[in-house]
Amino acid sequence: MKRLFLVLLAVLLLAGCLSGCADDLTVNGKTYESYGFIDKDDERDPGIEYDLCIGNLVWSVILFETAIAPIYFLGFSIMEPVGVKQ
Repeated sequence: MKRLFLVLLAVLLLAGCLSGCADDLTVNGKTYESYGFIDKDDERDPGIEYDLCIGNLVWSVILFETAIAPIYFLGFSIMEPVGVKQ
């Protein structure tokens, strides 16, 4: 029973960690999402300024042993939209 509780707790903590911290940006009714190395060509917009999401980078380093977390954070959610380019 104790082992089941610890496994469930670990799964819930990992699920919370995978939520990340990169927020979407809405400009003039259009929503721009974060992107990473895997989906850069699909999600990146040349008219939007992006910044590195430090929280996702930190979680990638902390959870590097899981292999799934760094792939998600670095592959799909490392760059966060912050505004429109001037």
